[in-house]
Amino acid sequence: MKNDEKRSHRLNYLLKCYLTDPQENILYQKAKQMGVTDSTAKDYIRTVIIQAQKTHSK
Repeated sequence: MKNDEKRSHRLNYLLKCYLTDPQENILYQKAKQMGVTDSTAKDYIRTVIIQAQKTHSK
């Protein structure tokens, strides 16, 4: 699986988790469980929150 595919799958999973339970600390823990660095986990959180806001505004 290519890196961009892996990132996309991870972000979709995290988005689903965030929409179910919108707590950043839980989202961060789930991202870290994927084995990513702190900065990548924070990037995932920012991306997921922005995507969730776009989803909610539609």
